[in-house]
Amino acid sequence: MKFTETKLKGAFLIDMEKREDNRGSFARSFCRREFETHGLNPHVAQANASHSLRKGTMRGMHYQKTPFQEVKIVRCTRGAIYDVIIDLRISSPTYQQWVGAELTADNYRALYVPEDFAHGFVTLVDDADVFYLVSQFYAPNSECGIRHNDPMFAIQWPEEIKVVSDKDNAWPDYGP
Repeated sequence: MKFTETKLKGAFLIDMEKREDNRGSFARSFCRREFETHGLNPHVAQANASHSLRKGTMRGMHYQKTPFQEVKIVRCTRGAIYDVIIDLRISSPTYQQWVGAELTADNYRALYVPEDFAHGFVTLVDDADVFYLVSQFYAPNSECGIRHNDPMFAIQWPEEIKVVSDKDNAWPDYGP
């Protein structure tokens, strides 16, 4: 695996190194030792999967508050998504900044989302599947979110947002 840190310290794009032969290909998608070597949290409490039917489906921007902050390792296993994270660490020099990356089934790329980051994505095609490992169990009383169109962040989505849950549309404007 190749780890490339984004402009948001502690957030990494992870490119899986495919090995190909006459059978097809193989790539390691997770290795606790490699995550630890890069100073990343390798703990996994849950593995989640989502399926989105339509292009332009928005999921996020989600995070959990103290003491249930979570690390996520996100990969698109079918189709394509534009994945976005926002740095919500008040003491960080990149506080309230965001980065986005295209994750596709074909590019074998994952995104490591540190604790205290909001995370969400929009599907770029119909029938997209996303698989992610999460370091904490879901804690409903700690759940928070940011609307995809919150003016504080001005995220530039590459796809028109067409499908959003009522819950994700109802998050108030962000305030620390």
